[in-house]
Amino acid sequence: MSHTWDPDRYLAYADERGRPFVDLLARVQAETPSVVVDLGCGPGNLTALLADRWRGASVTGIDSSPEMIAAAREIEGIDWEVGDLRDWVRPDPLALRAPVDVLVSNATLQWLPEHLDLLPGLLDRVRAGGWLAFQVPGNFDEPSHTTRTELAAREPYAEHTRDARVPTSHGPDDYARVLLDLGCEVDAWETTYLHVLSGPDRVFDWVSGTGARPTLQALPDDLRPLFEDEFRALLREAYPADASGRVIMPFRRIFVVARKAQ
Repeated sequence: MSHTWDPDRYLAYADERGRPFVDLLARVQAETPSVVVDLGCGPGNLTALLADRWRGASVTGIDSSPEMIAAAREIEGIDWEVGDLRDWVRPDPLALRAPVDVLVSNATLQWLPEHLDLLPGLLDRVRAGGWLAFQVPGNFDEPSHTTRTELAAREPYAEHTRDARVPTSHGPDDYARVLLDLGCEVDAWETTYLHVLSGPDRVFDWVSGTGARPTLQALPDDLRPLFEDEFRALLREAYPADASGRVIMPFRRIFVVARKAQ
């Protein structure tokens, strides 16, 4: 089931969403790459960090969302493309794509259930001695996700939401094993961030811009407000605010940096 993305809603938490990208990038030790690609670049604000770090490189941002790429094109000096990440693991008999020195994917692979099997194909696009780096959420057993899943399985919502996309990921050891078996040097780790959110229904605001968005868009207009009201109430119960109105939302993320064998 298709859905669309809203760059403005996504950027409402730009700092919090950007920190894992910065932490990932810090472990990529490429010095003077020529070709850098960001798969799943979103609105491009983080791709710009790649261009700032490697000023001599050709930097390309690719995303399947036309809305995201339209927002990204406001940033100059980077090539922007609408495209599917899975195209990068398909054979390229004409060798039209140049080998990539640094291939980055931030909070994107979790939308592809088969993404563990895609890693060998992505690595094939990386030059010998180059880098593959990605980050995925690892918080899918948290109430921010489980309450949505449970609510969406109830009537009258289930008939509309059963085919909605839901994100998923693996443990850092699973990713490390695949890439180690492919001959890479691998640095894999996880971090749990504690995001301090203020204001009413801030957890709902967060998830409605990312993980819950396909579910919300799958609902017809007459049911969506009812679902949102129930979802907000469940999230307020799961993430109670303190006396100052603050909510602390734990967010586990999984990081992998792999260097391809020379």
